[in-house]
Amino acid sequence: MIKAIARDFVTRGRFARPVGAAAVRADWQSRGFSCENFVDPPGREWNDFVHDTDELVTVIEGRLRVLMNGNIHEIEEGDELFIPKGIRHSVHNVHGGTTRWLFGYG
Repeated sequence: MIKAIARDFVTRGRFARPVGAAAVRADWQSRGFSCENFVDPPGREWNDFVHDTDELVTVIEGRLRVLMNGNIHEIEEGDELFIPKGIRHSVHNVHGGTTRWLFGYG
């Protein structure tokens, strides 16, 4: 059986460290996306979300694990994750401390 190769939804190092929320916001707005802050304590999980619009996620501090379509994507500071509309996804803070991240819809 041939398994389809998953599209790489992560752009590593899209934003320079230390990641500035203003720079991310400006970039996303130029691409038609909103930009909101999120702060999660260690171990926080957001499970089984589906949106009717595309989503972007960038970590400012910490690390996230995102499950999409059975594939695991781990993102760190400066990485950008694209979540296509209609895709069920879960987000977990796998950092030992607080993770600060941005998300936006476009």
